[in-house]
Amino acid sequence: MMRIDARPEDVGLSAPRLARITQWMRRWVDSGRLPGLLVAVVRNDRLAWLETCGYRDVESGRAVEPDTVYRIYSMTKPITTVAALMLYEEGRFQLDDPIAQYIPAFAETKVFASGDADSFTTTPLARPITVHDLMIHTSGLTYGFQHEHAVDALYRRRRIEFNANVGPLAEVVEAAAAQPLVFQPGTRWNYSVSTDVLGRLVEIWSGVSLDSFFDERIFGPLGMCDTGFQVPEGQGDRLASNYVQAVDGGLAPADPAGKSRFLRPAVTLSGGGGLVSTAADYLRFLRMLRGHGSLEDARLLGRKSVELMTTNHLPGDLADMGRPRFAEMPFAGIGFGLGVSVMLDPARARILGSPGEYAWGGMASTTFWVDPAEDLIVLLLTQLMPSSAYPIRRELRALTYQALL
Repeated sequence: MMRIDARPEDVGLSAPRLARITQWMRRWVDSGRLPGLLVAVVRNDRLAWLETCGYRDVESGRAVEPDTVYRIYSMTKPITTVAALMLYEEGRFQLDDPIAQYIPAFAETKVFASGDADSFTTTPLARPITVHDLMIHTSGLTYGFQHEHAVDALYRRRRIEFNANVGPLAEVVEAAAAQPLVFQPGTRWNYSVSTDVLGRLVEIWSGVSLDSFFDERIFGPLGMCDTGFQVPEGQGDRLASNYVQAVDGGLAPADPAGKSRFLRPAVTLSGGGGLVSTAADYLRFLRMLRGHGSLEDARLLGRKSVELMTTNHLPGDLADMGRPRFAEMPFAGIGFGLGVSVMLDPARARILGSPGEYAWGGMASTTFWVDPAEDLIVLLLTQLMPSSAYPIRRELRALTYQALL
């Protein structure tokens, strides 16, 4: 169970100004647009503010609790990236290695040239997809749910889906390798199943399944006892219900009652979006990153590896790489590191923040950011899809930074 470590003023935060976050949370819940929220603020490695509001299940009236379990979806990606970097530190691979060196099916992958999902032409790869491409989403892979390209439609038609338990991870990765890429590797940025492929590489490099690696090398050492590909047995009532934005702006259940796939063992171990977690657990992971790879007695990464992870790896920002916006977030002034976005220029991003802060979020409107300049960690957990429904992440940024003394 989490406990408050410090008064806000002890770590340079204003309690009265943080109370604006509480008012903001209540407005969203009372309007019927969000089911419930949890917000945590850590400064100087001390939990200074924690607030819950609303319901983990609207229909039953069960309230959000500090130990509520959430689908963190793409907030799984930084964990998978850390797992890969741990193996990088062991000399198992190099970032510029072609992934076909480890998954031969990618040696045959082609690039979409023209046409549609029913009839199209392809061209050969100008260069191989590398591990680095997977980590920074310049691989040319895609997601079926994006509805932006003919290849997205191919993914939907051929069930290239890592969050639907369609088969073992190795099989779904092989199926992805058989689809054309949306562009030549390294030429653009496109959010994709890249981190799911990276999760398969973690299995190949380590010789163990992805869930075993996570449990033994990350969750166990960090004390993340409520994080995994399945809600802990007997703890299903702690899982927050997931919702979608209804036509009238209200809430509609995303899963049939009691039927969430997270209540049973996972078939496809999705390193891109398959984990559930709690605020306490995910804060321990973020505190490890804030600690340059270590937390208390556990060291997962060396300091230089975390520095590399949280440095922009793009030639400019995401807007320069063909992605001016993603979800509700404009991407001007935002770069991308290994598994996380990186703030380059708050003025260009038109948002409060600091150069060098790193962040990411999940499909159900969750988010985090770590600001080394302010020694600040902020975590937002809720369950509403799509994450583009409302600008809650941007609003929370303003509400948090205005509380700094």
